[in-house]
Amino acid sequence: MGQSSGIGVLDKSVQVLRASASGPVGLADLCAATGLPRATAHRLAVGLEVHGLLVRDHHGRWRPGPLLAALAAGAPDPLVTAATDVLPRLRDRTGESVQLYRADGLSRVCVATAEPVSGLRDTVPLGARLPMTAGSGAKVLLAYADPATVRAVLPGAGFTERMLAEVRRRGWAQSVAEREPGVASVSAPVRDHGGTVIAAVSVSGPVERIGRRPGERWAGDLVEASEALTARL
Repeated sequence: MGQSSGIGVLDKSVQVLRASASGPVGLADLCAATGLPRATAHRLAVGLEVHGLLVRDHHGRWRPGPLLAALAAGAPDPLVTAATDVLPRLRDRTGESVQLYRADGLSRVCVATAEPVSGLRDTVPLGARLPMTAGSGAKVLLAYADPATVRAVLPGAGFTERMLAEVRRRGWAQSVAEREPGVASVSAPVRDHGGTVIAAVSVSGPVERIGRRPGERWAGDLVEASEALTARL
């Protein structure tokens, strides 16, 4: 069990976090590792998930969440480190704005960017929190999200489960004027070495320049960039 702080709920929460550190865990795994009752383990895991300390994969299993990386003082984020090399090359190849998004609950957060030095840009600020209901990045992240997240987002989304299935089939998503009028984008999933989708890499820009079918133009480059990110993790 480890050391006790004398604060029961804190100690139990740390038990749940430790149980997820070795890999994705389901509720039965949490109970076996911590000795906690199912109701308690579930309540704590969901609470930690709300605060970004845990996140669920597309199988509904919990693993360490993005807030843990943010709180790790001085510890570099491997994905963001990889992005410093890959994103600028994608920007130079396309001439457009490039972003990297992570899912965070029912939102997505921009964790890295690369902007063209001139011309009309689709600037998404670093750290910007965007909805999961619109945009190609949202489609990619939701296509591989756990069922509970999909059920929570789809009623207010501009796309359907059938469209998400198409994203999974072809390996990329596109959008035209979904998130913002006049802006088009195309995105691809970034996976860890276990095959779990952990982010979405995107190219976005004005519809008048990118066109209304940006996937036909940039999908291959996005998939190549996503594979390069995975290789560098």
